[in-house]
Amino acid sequence: MEDSMLDDFLKRNREMADHSLERLRGLSESDKHWTARRSFLVRNLSDYPRDRLDYLVALSMVWSNHVFMGCRYSDQLMEKVLDMADGVHVEDAPHFTTRDEIMQQRK
Repeated sequence: MEDSMLDDFLKRNREMADHSLERLRGLSESDKHWTARRSFLVRNLSDYPRDRLDYLVALSMVWSNHVFMGCRYSDQLMEKVLDMADGVHVEDAPHFTTRDEIMQQRK
């Protein structure tokens, strides 16, 4: 395949992939949240077959809820999603102080 045909093929498939991912965006999800969660999805998409996509979407929501709302989950689940998010950059991510950190500061 010559270079221009290959470039065109890759561009079309990238556009199809982008369009498919857009369907996974929450109705009230801000651009900032969606950009981060979309990066999480793209980073891990190849590890989840099509019939397990719902599981990947759920994991992306767990990660997003942790990053943007400070939600906590089991240690095992947190370790999994944080490993999956390795390399995903979130610009201006909020910082949350946990109850344990507050209690530690009081000592």
